[in-house]
Amino acid sequence: MSYEMGGGLLILILTLLVLLLIASSFRILREYQRGVVFMLGRFWRVKGPGLVLLIPGVQQMVRVDLRTVVMDVPSQDVISHDNVSVKVNAVLYFRVVDPERAIIQVANFLEATSQLAQTTLRSVLGKHELDEMLAERERLNLDIQKALDVQTDGWGIKVSNVEIKHVDLNESMIRAIARQAEAERERRAKIIHAEGELQASEKLLGAARMLAQQPEAMQLRYMQTLTQIAGDKSSTIVFPMDILQALRGGKTPPE
Repeated sequence: MSYEMGGGLLILILTLLVLLLIASSFRILREYQRGVVFMLGRFWRVKGPGLVLLIPGVQQMVRVDLRTVVMDVPSQDVISHDNVSVKVNAVLYFRVVDPERAIIQVANFLEATSQLAQTTLRSVLGKHELDEMLAERERLNLDIQKALDVQTDGWGIKVSNVEIKHVDLNESMIRAIARQAEAERERRAKIIHAEGELQASEKLLGAARMLAQQPEAMQLRYMQTLTQIAGDKSSTIVFPMDILQALRGGKTPPE
């Protein structure tokens, strides 16, 4: 009786072990996941999404997420081409396009991409002047993205975008930029004022030439000017003889 009970218990245990082995051989991968399968330590194939069957003890699988990863690049100390020290941080967008290389070619592709982004940010921005960092961010973003994409291609990673978030300056540099901006505004104001004076002088010259061709118009303009000077106040206006002659039709008044 005890022998039968012991045999039944053994069968139960074996059945449970078989069920556990069968259950452990199944994997379910979601639509955005892939499984890099190794057989006896050697790469076999990339499988998924859906249900994946593995041979227990013989095959192992590493899951890889194919969704776009948003990574914050910590603030980096950058010395610009014109020897200005600034702190720059950025955000990086990338995704795995080749799960096999992402697992086999690099130990930790997330950490490797983060460190590479930091060094690339410093090296690329160090080739540019401060004014370019402040005014041409789109071009610098593209330069950093291209440099990163070339280096991460061997890891099966595609860098889709890089955005510089902040360029932090010290107080002295902020004051210097403010003075530079003020000087630039004053320069533009002087140029605009000079252009206005030039246009006004050209108009006055044209008006003078036109009046010179019409003496009567010159006399009328002179009288208009005298009227504006007198205004509403009681004033005595002395007319030159040539004006009186013009008003009387060119006749000299009797003495």
